[in-house]
Amino acid sequence: MELVNINKVYFVGIGGIGMSALARYFAKRGCLVCGYDKTCTTLTSTLEQEGITVTYSDEVSAIPTEFSVNATDTLVVYTPAIPKNSNLLNYFKDHNFSLKKRSEVLGIISQGMYCIAVAGTHGKTTTSSMLAHILTDTGFDCTAFLGGISTNYNSNVLFGKNNVVVIEADEYDRSFLTLHPDVAIVTSMDADHLDIYGDQSHLHESFHLFVNQLKTDGKLFVKEGLPLDGITYSANSNSAIKASNVHVKDGNFVFDFEDGYNKISNLSLAMPGMHNVENVVAAMGVALSLGIHPESIKKAVASFKGVKRRFEKIVNTPLHVYIDDYAHHPEELRACFNAVRQLHPGKKLTAIFQPHLFTRTRDFADDFAKVLSTVDELILLEIYPARELPIEGINSQYLLDKITLPNKKLLTKDEVLQYVQHHNLELLLTVGAGDIDTLIQPLKNILDHA
Repeated sequence: MELVNINKVYFVGIGGIGMSALARYFAKRGCLVCGYDKTCTTLTSTLEQEGITVTYSDEVSAIPTEFSVNATDTLVVYTPAIPKNSNLLNYFKDHNFSLKKRSEVLGIISQGMYCIAVAGTHGKTTTSSMLAHILTDTGFDCTAFLGGISTNYNSNVLFGKNNVVVIEADEYDRSFLTLHPDVAIVTSMDADHLDIYGDQSHLHESFHLFVNQLKTDGKLFVKEGLPLDGITYSANSNSAIKASNVHVKDGNFVFDFEDGYNKISNLSLAMPGMHNVENVVAAMGVALSLGIHPESIKKAVASFKGVKRRFEKIVNTPLHVYIDDYAHHPEELRACFNAVRQLHPGKKLTAIFQPHLFTRTRDFADDFAKVLSTVDELILLEIYPARELPIEGINSQYLLDKITLPNKKLLTKDEVLQYVQHHNLELLLTVGAGDIDTLIQPLKNILDHA
């Protein structure tokens, strides 16, 4: 399907972060955009405020009349997270509508554009958001499809006037294999999505296929230590591009950048953690390869405000510090905890964690237990199932029993709020990729009035 021929777009699963970005993109193009999602969220409410019709009923009767008849100018976009027995999805299939996965649509959009794709089992949302901000803030410009809400732009999609597009390339369901980038970044290749890949070797195979789809003379930026051939980056190592003299100052991470040609001193990054220093080093490497001036890049890095739910400071007072993060993999949790400790040494760290997916909890139970045992106090919520059915014997109690930390408990969301209300928590962290974000505002209200 040609992009210019699309006038109407229906999204089955419009509330997803990637799907909502596409919905905004097509609405900006002047298309009629509608969609379905299971529950009303802050994101779907925002889409409705922007003029996009959203229904929460998986019934054929809920389909607007404009989409009830198949037409050559109509596109239906769906996410693999939608159950196969969805009434809406099956209606569109049975009536031979043009159905595309989100990843396929990104492939269509990026055709003919200068595509910069950011991949990795973790780090891709922050890195792609950093890069999109650098390109936008310096005036180079870009269109961008992000896997999170950029705080600078309060959106997960940016609309550029040039032919450059930044895309967060998702490895789930091998989605990133629809892309043929001019530039690619690979941030990490840790075992994940084993419900799809089976084992880490098949995950690595997909990443190799992805980088092999780089266009002729394309550039590949690779985190130091990954089994890929490209321009390596890291913090404090002998990689091709690197950060050095990394230290904390006034709550920011300050560092120098070197790539063998340029040296940029005293960069300041508001997103803490060595992993985020490495993320921005990769973004800077791409920006420099595009010919952007080093001083402009330095200013853009300093003005980057982060991404919602990526080490987002919700409360920061002398009495209480409350940080929220999307971390949902053992390596992400480890990086998040390390960053918290670096910024707030000596404070008692209470972490509230909501495991995401039964399969991920089962596959990485020992790794989760090890890293979760490193906080001072742990509160577990029940597993957020997302697209999965329960697995017998796999629940949060199963994980809790493996954790060696003495100060641990399993609570409901209501019990969490009661607990926080009656305990003086000086350093609080909520982590997880499910619906734990519904606790953010209630927790903020409690701490603000404590």
